[in-house]
Amino acid sequence: MATLDYATLRSAAEGSHVALRCRTELQPAGGPGDKVFPSTYGVPASAKTRYATETYREDGVEKLRVLLSSVADGANRHEMALLEALAEHDVAFPNPFVDFSVDEELVDLGSISALQAPHRLADAIFRDSLLDGTLFRLSDLGRRITDATPNAATALFLANPVALLMGMWDSTGPKGGLGSKFQRAFVSEIVGWDAELGVKVGSRIDPLQIERAAAVVYEHADPDQGWTLDPAEARREKGKLVAVGSKGELGRPSAINHGNVTPSIDEQAGGVTIQKAVQTTVLSLAALRKLHFPTDAAGNALSGSDRRGAEAAARTAIAALGVAAIAYQREHDFDLRSRCLLIPTHQTVLELLARDGSEPLAFEVETAAASSLLAESAQACADYGLAWPTEPIRLEPTPKLVELIKRSRSQLREQPADADVNEGV
Repeated sequence: MATLDYATLRSAAEGSHVALRCRTELQPAGGPGDKVFPSTYGVPASAKTRYATETYREDGVEKLRVLLSSVADGANRHEMALLEALAEHDVAFPNPFVDFSVDEELVDLGSISALQAPHRLADAIFRDSLLDGTLFRLSDLGRRITDATPNAATALFLANPVALLMGMWDSTGPKGGLGSKFQRAFVSEIVGWDAELGVKVGSRIDPLQIERAAAVVYEHADPDQGWTLDPAEARREKGKLVAVGSKGELGRPSAINHGNVTPSIDEQAGGVTIQKAVQTTVLSLAALRKLHFPTDAAGNALSGSDRRGAEAAARTAIAALGVAAIAYQREHDFDLRSRCLLIPTHQTVLELLARDGSEPLAFEVETAAASSLLAESAQACADYGLAWPTEPIRLEPTPKLVELIKRSRSQLREQPADADVNEGV
């Protein structure tokens, strides 16, 4: 099978094709018919299931399909694949990050990049950080990002090109809800077809056989000690002893994770059996053609053939980022969550879709080829004055953001953890 080359992708981005598509059929790692567990959602207690399901008709028969990986989840998985490729120096493109290691209490956070922040470069994490000592949105780069629009996207392309691929709404910036919106051009989700809802059981057998009525458990006056059975050692509030736990298990051993948990049957989130799962990924080239780049990296206005060439090169580079995301995500496999490992049943194929409904052009998906395609695309942009910066864009959290994190952590340490319920066999 052919490999997608730069000339073909550029022609497609310029208008010969409407979209890139990749459909991958999957089966549970345990084999066809094995149960998998989708994401759960908050629903009323009376709801039949906590999964996102919908009905469809096939050959006149009504069936059920279930969401295994949402569009947002799919975007995160592809972004994490790109992040690892960046770390391995397989690919290169701008990815600003906030370095939290500047504070010794936040070293565990490391750095959070635009590929990890929920709203990419428009996220509040970046808004509340400093670039070279200046609040990000007040810096030269921050002002350019604030002013960026789909009709003038050069600044965002040079700072966070993945935002132009995955979409971004600058709702946390100085313009609030009037901030620029960049359409999501890359969509990927996994759906389980012909689904049947199952049940699961839960229980906990305590090897110590501690009974629920064995004693009243109090919070210890010394937080480091956790709990006590001795009222003399217990914490008091307004002269009253404070029992551990909350309503329903107040003072019981189960509040400190001791004792049995009565076996139960969960019908709302008991997993599903499916005929198959399908990951559908679509990269809209039509959406990329809505992006315009009227200036080069130096701020010089582009016109005529120079602008047409620069815009074609920039759109191609964004599309190449999408191809790389698809290729590298495949290397991460489909381990969606506990008890939801899926295996492809065929080779991954990338298709270019024409607007006349003709047979799609098919290409193989490999990381090495995708890396080369992205590098060639970046060089073409540089030839038109749109070179991606090679130096990392590093920010530091503001003192107030650091303090907010520390106070939040302190509060979490003071809150009692919920008791675990282990799944039975």
